[in-house]
Amino acid sequence: MVDSSHWVPARISACLADISAWMSTHHLKLNLGKTELLFLPAKGSPTIDASITVEGSIVSPSQSARSLGVTLDNRLCFSSHIAAVTRTCRFSLHNIRRIRPFLTQEATQLLVQALVISRLDYCNSLLAGLPACAIKPLQLVQNAAARLVFNQPKFTHVTPLLSSLHWLPIAARIRFKSLVLAFQAARGTVPPYLQSLIMPYTPSRPLRSASAGRLTAPSLRAPGSRSSRSRLFSVLVPRWWNDLPQSVRTAESLPIFRKRLKTHLFRLHYH
Repeated sequence: MVDSSHWVPARISACLADISAWMSTHHLKLNLGKTELLFLPAKGSPTIDASITVEGSIVSPSQSARSLGVTLDNRLCFSSHIAAVTRTCRFSLHNIRRIRPFLTQEATQLLVQALVISRLDYCNSLLAGLPACAIKPLQLVQNAAARLVFNQPKFTHVTPLLSSLHWLPIAARIRFKSLVLAFQAARGTVPPYLQSLIMPYTPSRPLRSASAGRLTAPSLRAPGSRSSRSRLFSVLVPRWWNDLPQSVRTAESLPIFRKRLKTHLFRLHYH
């Protein structure tokens, strides 16, 4: 068997060398100071601990890397990302709390939504399928944000506050974003790499369910870890989609779908 710890770094180094050469011919330069190396091994596979060489500089593998504001770790459990988001949001809440006596409730809500809630929502579909304990820090941040808007003490029951603000809890917000992506993928309004993850359900014979707007849900019995496979967008989101009422799945447009979906999730969590 070929030792991948040798040929994988060599191929990555060669690929980066080609990228660097292309950039040089177009009067650009690869920023090696911001170049990070992250290996994502399959569960049970040996960890590749090998550095790569680019233009004479050595880049060593790290446990996590930041890309487009998201911190990816080598196990894709997103613990580092959740910790970073939590830290940033709590800092913003601390600053808003200092000026809260001078703000109206409406102004506070606008600030919290702009500086905190938007941060909680950013790329949150990546967290789909994580256990509740993993996303609990984000929920605690949202709870603190709701109490701050209403200027309530730390241990005030938060569910009525979230409901009054029309804020879905974190788990529902993750599901909402994922299902919106599924709606767009099913209608071909997202890039092809996302469209390829969603397959409309086509029964082998004429059935009433053929017009119900369902998606094909892949089996969890395929080779590989069941727990990791169940988090795949192509596996998890079609199951969420098929659980929606038909009136939501068959919405005529994206605005209508978003409105019906939020109403459905809101009733599910608060009624």
